[in-house]
Amino acid sequence: MVRSPIVAGKFYEGDFEQLEKEITGLFAAKLGPGELPITRNESRKIKGIIVPHAGYVYSGSCALWAYKEIAESHFPKTYVLLGFSHMGEQSGISIEDWKTPFGMVKTDKDLAIELKENTCLDINEDAHMNEHSIEVQLPLLQFASKDRMKDIRIVAISVNRDVDFRQLGEEMEKVLSKKDVVFIVSSDFTHYGRSYGYLPFTSDIKERLNNLDRKGIDFITKLDIPGFSDYINTTQVTICGYYPILLLMKLFSDEEVKPKGSLLMHYTSSDLTEDYSSSVSYVSILFK
Repeated sequence: MVRSPIVAGKFYEGDFEQLEKEITGLFAAKLGPGELPITRNESRKIKGIIVPHAGYVYSGSCALWAYKEIAESHFPKTYVLLGFSHMGEQSGISIEDWKTPFGMVKTDKDLAIELKENTCLDINEDAHMNEHSIEVQLPLLQFASKDRMKDIRIVAISVNRDVDFRQLGEEMEKVLSKKDVVFIVSSDFTHYGRSYGYLPFTSDIKERLNNLDRKGIDFITKLDIPGFSDYINTTQVTICGYYPILLLMKLFSDEEVKPKGSLLMHYTSSDLTEDYSSSVSYVSILFK
């Protein structure tokens, strides 16, 4: 079975050439990383990234800061993508291959089944069928892996509140600790405005949004799970993929040598539209 794209032509260009042109342009855009990726360095290892999943016109330049790191680092056996369901579906693994305008992305079915058999997760294609959080990452991953595009293997996992991220993290760690994997976590950050039901302040919005986001980013890069959990609970901040982020933090916190997190890029949709009555924040974080 193949999971066909549902937001091609909406969140990103649906044609191969136009999509390549779009992503190339986002590198050179005002908030993009500038230069296209240089030669891959196999001795340079990274552990994972956190990237946004909005339409490329808004969040693409932010995400490409992290995908440039992927393009210039060791090519792993498998990318483990952690997304979630905007529709509230239960957590689950996909064993389907995924199609994009750039071609097919193969699933590492052996690893997917191993995770199913050794964690609380089950196969659940419904969690992925109408969800874009993982889909929008794949063309960017393919672009960043032009030299190895046909070799890309993924495991796509939807992580929602029906599972205990601490338990799942421990279970996944036992399976993945010796595997050659890189994690990709898909999450937008603060959704601000009446349309999102989140209006904690109405003055100095740009500065206060920045401060709100930076507090959360600091907890994440330091792998401070209690701090990030308390930040979510006390601010009620609308980070849509905070549960996959918590799972990643748990996985990395359990490692003997904890990865070092760093912020690559942070901006808001309002920085592009100059309309601060409604805003979504985007963050690109690297762990290595």
